[in-house]
Amino acid sequence: MNILWDNIFRKAKKENDIRTVLKENALFHDLSDRELSFVQDIVHVRRYHSGEAVFRQGEVGVGMYIIVKGRVEIYVTDPTAAEDAFRDIYITQLLEGDFFGELSLVEENGRRTASAVARDETTLIGFFKPDLMEILERSPSAGVKIIFRLAEVLGRRLKETTDKVSDLRKTLKEMREPPPMTPYE
Repeated sequence: MNILWDNIFRKAKKENDIRTVLKENALFHDLSDRELSFVQDIVHVRRYHSGEAVFRQGEVGVGMYIIVKGRVEIYVTDPTAAEDAFRDIYITQLLEGDFFGELSLVEENGRRTASAVARDETTLIGFFKPDLMEILERSPSAGVKIIFRLAEVLGRRLKETTDKVSDLRKTLKEMREPPPMTPYE
């Protein structure tokens, strides 16, 4: 009898964990409890083994992922690297609560710009474009909330990228210019 009760409580805890992760995510933060339950029934939970690819650079992207447990590393492949050189360039590590791949929710047949690889036993929530379309169709108010938050996230990430590119250009320009001469030279 204890096994039965253990399973019931374990299942309830797992569902609460998914719900908590969704509620804390920027895209779903504004949803009511009813809307959040609807989303929870639509999303996909998947477990990845350490070293398993979530997706590879160049694949068609169909959705985003939220990390419930574990960690994911993001890499880009340098196509100009010599055959025997290290071609994968580490970009970042993402941890519990982080999300990635959200651009594919708005791109039409967009290709992944990087690879994502699980580095531990990792549990992810997958939220895909067909899921978003279903929400927009069946619960337009929830869909609009998600779309507005998605636009906010994409805008913030675009601004961060623009700032980084500007900083890199400034650094490159400084590296190319000769240092100013001192009066004693």
